[in-house]
Amino acid sequence: MNRDLRIERTKDGEIVIMSPTGAETGRRNFELIVAFGAWVRADGTGVGFDSSTGFILPNGAERSPDVAWVKRERWNALTDEQRRKFAPLCPDFVVELRSPSDGLDDLMAKMGEYVENGATLAWLIDADEKRVYVYRPSLAVECLEAPAQISGEPVLPGLSVETSIFW
Repeated sequence: MNRDLRIERTKDGEIVIMSPTGAETGRRNFELIVAFGAWVRADGTGVGFDSSTGFILPNGAERSPDVAWVKRERWNALTDEQRRKFAPLCPDFVVELRSPSDGLDDLMAKMGEYVENGATLAWLIDADEKRVYVYRPSLAVECLEAPAQISGEPVLPGLSVETSIFW
């Protein structure tokens, strides 16, 4: 396996190969991880993951979101072996940060897939367009135009990310 590439598998078994991000996208991802990680540690109700983590969704897709969070009780229910491999579950919360090489339609489909497989909240951040798409089960996708912050309420109480780190 090439450690410089990100590889995912769709529910239909199609392999998706993604190149490493450019420096600006990497900076944005880092800022997101720092902001989110501070909340995860302070909150304590779940476990956070970065983009190098793979998850096997209930539909069979293997995905690696830029940021993921799993409720602690769901994480604790996994065996040690399941934790060492791609976790066989859909995260409760996911974030994808669009890079210049990402097609918006493909990312939107991926976000819908997360919600269809059990995510209770998902953010698609399009920093170049200054838009955030918010996905929740049974609700229409919400498009926020240049918001000052993104809130995890009510799913993730207390989570608020200042968007100035992206724009």
